[in-house]
Amino acid sequence: MTTVVLVDDDALVRGGLRALVDAEPDLVVAGEAADGTSGVELARRLRPDVVVMDIRMPGRDGNSATREIVSWAAPRPSVLVLTTFDLDDVVDDAIAAGADGFLLKRATPDELVAGIRTLAAGDALLSPSVTRRLFRLHARRRPAGEDVPLTGREADVLRALAAGRTTSEIAAAMFISTETVRTHVKHLLAKIGARDRTQAVVWAYRSGFMDRAEPVAGTT
Repeated sequence: MTTVVLVDDDALVRGGLRALVDAEPDLVVAGEAADGTSGVELARRLRPDVVVMDIRMPGRDGNSATREIVSWAAPRPSVLVLTTFDLDDVVDDAIAAGADGFLLKRATPDELVAGIRTLAAGDALLSPSVTRRLFRLHARRRPAGEDVPLTGREADVLRALAAGRTTSEIAAAMFISTETVRTHVKHLLAKIGARDRTQAVVWAYRSGFMDRAEPVAGTT
């Protein structure tokens, strides 16, 4: 059973999310909080699999709370940022804080449930609108000539991560095991100096890697 903590200052939003999550046979809401401070305390006490985090809340905001949660020693909860705001700086700040996934509140119920499951399985999640914003945002900030000697397989895996593919999807497309995918991810993270898969996707856009990359099948 995947346990979830909801952190949002809107009680109606929390109620809707709880009803949605608890309706799934493999998901359960372990607790709710109305601000970042309470959210961190609840996550520390309950150690859920996933924290669904709003950004703009009274007192401690979601990015500050996310930053603390992702600093904990493993195993730690994965943080799925769920927000109304899709401005470039909001997206970038949430990713910089270490969020494992980012969805907008206009996402469908199926997308949210799938997102929780994706993070619980150890994958990162960025909605297509977020990856487009990353490309536009980091194209303006790109340093010149950053090049890291990734192997062909590592480059393929990074392209797939940037295209929003999960571990199981990458494994199926590349005809390799999920454990082999995780090994490639571990190696490429070390080479590019990224903390996690989300940071690897940011690096892929920021460094210009995605400009040089071949399109991933099924994403064009």
